[in-house]
Amino acid sequence: MFQPPAGAPCLAFETWVLCLAVKTALVFASPPGRVDFFLVGLPDPEKEQSQLGFLFQEPKPAARRIWSVSQLVGEIRSHIEREYADVWVEGEISNLRSAPSGHLYFTLKDGESQLPVVLFRRQSQLLRFRPGDGLQVLLRGKVSVYEQRGQMQVIAEFMEPLGAGSLQLAFEQLKERLRLEGLFAPERKQPMPAFPRCVGIVTSPSGAVIRDFLNIVGRRHAALHILLYPAVVQGDSAAAEVAAGIAYFNTTRSADIVVIARGGGSLEDLAPFNSELLARAIAASDLPVVSAIGHETDFSIADLVADLRAPTPSAAAELITEAQHKVAERIERLQRGLERASRYKLMQASERLARLSIDTSLARLRNVFGRRQQKIDELCFRLEASWRGLSLLRYDRLNHARNRLLQHDATRQMLVLRERLLSLQARLARGQHLHTANCAARCRALDGRLQSLSPLAVLNRGYALVFAENGALLKNADQAVEGDLLKTRLASGTLQSRVTEQKS
Repeated sequence: MFQPPAGAPCLAFETWVLCLAVKTALVFASPPGRVDFFLVGLPDPEKEQSQLGFLFQEPKPAARRIWSVSQLVGEIRSHIEREYADVWVEGEISNLRSAPSGHLYFTLKDGESQLPVVLFRRQSQLLRFRPGDGLQVLLRGKVSVYEQRGQMQVIAEFMEPLGAGSLQLAFEQLKERLRLEGLFAPERKQPMPAFPRCVGIVTSPSGAVIRDFLNIVGRRHAALHILLYPAVVQGDSAAAEVAAGIAYFNTTRSADIVVIARGGGSLEDLAPFNSELLARAIAASDLPVVSAIGHETDFSIADLVADLRAPTPSAAAELITEAQHKVAERIERLQRGLERASRYKLMQASERLARLSIDTSLARLRNVFGRRQQKIDELCFRLEASWRGLSLLRYDRLNHARNRLLQHDATRQMLVLRERLLSLQARLARGQHLHTANCAARCRALDGRLQSLSPLAVLNRGYALVFAENGALLKNADQAVEGDLLKTRLASGTLQSRVTEQKS
């Protein structure tokens, strides 16, 4: 039986139970984490009983928090990245853009909504296909917020196309692109040499492919040299290693044909031979390239670009040695025919020998030997005559060469040149002397003419030149007056005089 608490006012038992029920209902009716009132105890007896014995207090207002934009966006971003750290989303690619940094930006949409997506360069380089607008894809990543624009986006970590697998889609895309570039054109493919001396093969050194290849080549063409470039033929580094093998044989020129080979496998196993890097390495090769990838039903990009496609590595060995094998088979057939013809001829000769007597046979042999000896003697005479004629011809050619050599002897040429030099020096001395004499005679003649025209020569004959005080030459007596100071130039020296009398 319930008892009221000690010190409680004396109320009827029903009233106390009602108060307790109201208290319990009010507490359990409050929302989780929030209580809008507080029960502090039963009322004092002096207080009014209108509140059924409870005392309620007004809730205190919560303190206002003011966010900055960056704080609010950062808080939202942290919450979203925690809640949606790993999500799978499918939709259609639209508005695909490739940044210079290598990042891919696009919008993933369906019939009702759209969501921005970013695929960073490290992840985009791992894609096995080329994304494009309108392509349905399934991607995995985390939801985040781009704080500069306050925009929600998905940061993708993995993406694959829906429907066809990513490897098949990448295969078809690369195949179409290389076809448009002309890498599959028959006119660019090089012919295979019929009789190669050395074949370079790029494959795994520990697989069954190289053993089968060597067995077939050894059986069909044992003289053919094989150079192995060891390479990984499965995995991410396989395409680069096979391309390096092709480049090695093109650089060293140690092989006439390059074979790239591996056994069969799934599309994932053959993915390195569907890479653009290997396709362009095959197209750039100056040596013919044979592709022997997988089984007969397996096709790769390398098969389409290569100069010759072999269904299997064993078939590649047979195709390379086909011409040599045909020649060997023909030689073997001819040898068998020759042996049959020889046996037939020997049988006929034996029959004829059996029909002949010993004396007749010896006479025929002596006759044959005599004719052969006569022919040998004739050939010896002809050989001796030819040798004599050839010796004379060589002797004449030697004498002719000796005479030409004497004509071009350096000592003799030096003597001739020295004689010419002495002659030219004598001619030069005579010319210089004659020229000097002519010049001296001309100088004397010109000097005589100059002396005859010189006014000083006139003065030597007793004449004089009279100049006024101002330096003017006097020609008439009227040009001077009495008292003028005159200057008279004689053949030797000058005189000064003064006019004392003028006569015209």
